Amino acid sequence: MKILVLDIETSPSLAHVWSLWQTNVGLSQLLESGEVICFAAKWVGAEETIFFSKFHDGKEAMVTAAHELLDEADAVIHYNGQRFDIPHLNREFVEGGLKPPSPYSQIDLLKVVKKQFRFPSNKLDYVTKALGLDHKVSHAGHTLWVKCMAGDYQAWEEMKKYNVQDVVITEQLYDKLLPWIPSHPSHGLYVEGDGEVCPNCGGGELQKRGWSHTQVSSYQRYQCTGCGKWSRGGKRLRGIDIRGVK
Repeated sequence: MKILVLDIETSPSLAHVWSLWQTNVGLSQLLESGEVICFAAKWVGAEETIFFSKFHDGKEAMVTAAHELLDEADAVIHYNGQRFDIPHLNREFVEGGLKPPSPYSQIDLLKVVKKQFRFPSNKLDYVTKALGLDHKVSHAGHTLWVKCMAGDYQAWEEMKKYNVQDVVITEQLYDKLLPWIPSHPSHGLYVEGDGEVCPNCGGGELQKRGWSHTQVSSYQRYQCTGCGKWSRGGKRLRGIDIRGVK
């Protein structure tokens, strides 16, 4: 299975405003809408991190590269990507006259963090630090984006470093949370032969650990000795034909 880790950066929208407090901006006040200015991506397990930007490569080449990567991926890992990264990229695709990339599964690690744990903060930097992983690259904040929009080369080098590091720590977080991810796309569908593998990591070292029960059936339960994920077999081993009604 080809799994892609992805992170994008966007520019802010520019508008005329009369106040800095609780301001509603009308379309007539909008001067320039935000857009994707760069993205970093990495195939899980690969050494290379891919980076494209409007500054380094041009808008069309950047958008085309993102489309080609998503078209090749079986699954995409991101952090809040279902609400942010993917919709932004889809807008760029349709505005650029591109058709949708081939379907892929999404693994949004922010959703995993919110569902499975209760950290004081769900921000990526906090969670990775709390788990002993690497952290985000510090920068000057909004000023960095302003300098990039002005075409400052040094600022773009800093933006590249920031964007690439976000992909690196997102992959680290994915590895850490792997056994906790529910409904992970199953590696078993991409393995040749009849051997059983862990659905989350694809490892073949599965240990039988009791039974998994539904209301009417029992299945063999397994735990992966590699990543630790619990799973169950697909064959019904025991069952009943009569059950209560509500």
